Amino acid sequence: ANQLYIIIIMVYTVFALLSFTLSFAAEPNPPTWPSSVKVFAPGQDSSVQQTVDNIFKTQGGHSPPFNGQWSSERYAFLFQPGSYSIDVNIGFYTTLMGMGKMPSQTIIENVICENGDFDYTGGALDNFWRSAENFMSTPTLKWNNEATPSMMWAVSQASPLRRVQINGDINVWEYNSGCCAGYASGGYLADSVITGSISSGSQQQWITRNSNQGSWVGGVWNMVQVGCKGSPAGHCGDVGGSPETIIASTPIIAEKPYIYYNAGKYYLQIPQPEMNKVGASNYGVNEASIDFTNVYVTSPTDSATTINGKLSSGIKYVVITPGIYNLTQPIMVTQSNTVILGLGMATLISGAGNAVIQVAANIDGVRISGLLLQAGSIKSSALLAVGTMTDKKQGNYRYNATNPTILYDIFARVGGTNDPSKFQVSTTSMIDVYNDYVIIDDSWLWRADHDITGSVYNSNNPVQSGLRVYGNNVIAYGLAAEHTLGDLVLWEGNSGKTYFYQSEYPYDVTQANYGDMGYVAFRVNGSSFEGYGIGAYCYFRDHAVTVANGMMTSSDAKMVDPLTVFLNGNGQITHVWNNQGAAVAAIGKQAYVC
Repeated sequence: ANQLYIIIIMVYTVFALLSFTLSFAAEPNPPTWPSSVKVFAPGQDSSVQQTVDNIFKTQGGHSPPFNGQWSSERYAFLFQPGSYSIDVNIGFYTTLMGMGKMPSQTIIENVICENGDFDYTGGALDNFWRSAENFMSTPTLKWNNEATPSMMWAVSQASPLRRVQINGDINVWEYNSGCCAGYASGGYLADSVITGSISSGSQQQWITRNSNQGSWVGGVWNMVQVGCKGSPAGHCGDVGGSPETIIASTPIIAEKPYIYYNAGKYYLQIPQPEMNKVGASNYGVNEASIDFTNVYVTSPTDSATTINGKLSSGIKYVVITPGIYNLTQPIMVTQSNTVILGLGMATLISGAGNAVIQVAANIDGVRISGLLLQAGSIKSSALLAVGTMTDKKQGNYRYNATNPTILYDIFARVGGTNDPSKFQVSTTSMIDVYNDYVIIDDSWLWRADHDITGSVYNSNNPVQSGLRVYGNNVIAYGLAAEHTLGDLVLWEGNSGKTYFYQSEYPYDVTQANYGDMGYVAFRVNGSSFEGYGIGAYCYFRDHAVTVANGMMTSSDAKMVDPLTVFLNGNGQITHVWNNQGAAVAAIGKQAYVC
């Protein structure tokens, strides 16, 4: 009997080990990249230049203005460590990533984003959905009639610049000709070293986080710096100085994961959390390194079922390659410390009224980055949900404050690519956060004001809110929400913090369906909220609409330098925050509560 028992145990063990081996079958390293991922090696400058130029012809340029804005193509440029004497123009749905452990290991002569429209009224206003990170540049091109070379990065929302070392200056605006510099509505810079000056020029607003800079020059409406070195002096408002909101340190952040290439193999690098961070990272240290044998690299034809199959098999690391993914169920994140890294503004579309990503309750340390979420024709509750309301109400899990879930460069849109006369798209909210200790690090949540047919009217493509926060101790660094048909942001959780917020009320509403409803650009019902550089702008294009306040918060909220701006149109914003601050009712008028 004992021998039979031993044999049974041995057979069971063999089957268990076989099952474990099958479940955790190694992924290939190097991976099989789709054609939307371009991997470049040093010593091939001519062919690299030709490739990036050919892609830019469809994804960028100013003739026609904002060429490529509704392109269905997506691209990622992955540069192996080395030196490249090339000029890389970054257009729509294009991301550039160096693959060294530090920016100085990947040297690119010029990385460029010019105005998408050389008429100043267009300028860079629609320069969305692109990014560049983890490279070093000593620029050789001159811009804006300046005597010395600089990097040109004239962008608006959803165009982050991360983990770069620029030996020289950066212009985040561009002058082409005529009376004025091109309008620009940026922007986001993080974890970078700029040895010279950063010139903000015509940029309306900007957030810089954890960067070292020689100097920062200028500011139009709302410039926020968090945990930076070389920041200007803080100043509230645009009278007697430029509007600069300066926060000495970043309370907690783990920098965005990135890809490292060495000796023919790929690794996923996961920086660990840092507290009270000042300045850029000590690059390449305090990171977990995951061999790509443990990373699933998607194909643009993958379904959510395929990706979830990998996640349920034990894989915790997924790279979503550039493409458009029509998902009829959400990608389910159920394990702590899962990492999802998007490349090339990979676009996830809700196909059946579903969220495209659902993060489970009761887990910590999830990292999700580099994705464009898009509403579909069947209305969803949200496009991305971190936790659920049911689990939030049960309240039976204590989240780990030192291992937060972080969303980096997560952008969402409702409308834009559809003709509303043929079909509309909709969701109630773009992002919902129920779990505690979640960080949002750069997000733009956009109900489209223009689309493939022109301007959007009549509250088409309805969405109530860009972001709803129910979790406690949630932090946002660099948040923007525009044109939704209710409160643009609804914050119910306690002890939240937001560092920089840019918003525009919807253009196409009426007094009855918007102003009289009491909607605001940022509503906080939770306690102990802190907001720094929170801005609400209005352009009531189609009707005269008066809203009472830009922001409404609980009475114990701390608000530093909140502001409102009247862009154009009709109506007004009567107060800035909680019935404080002057009205704005004329073009270019701003009001601050200092």
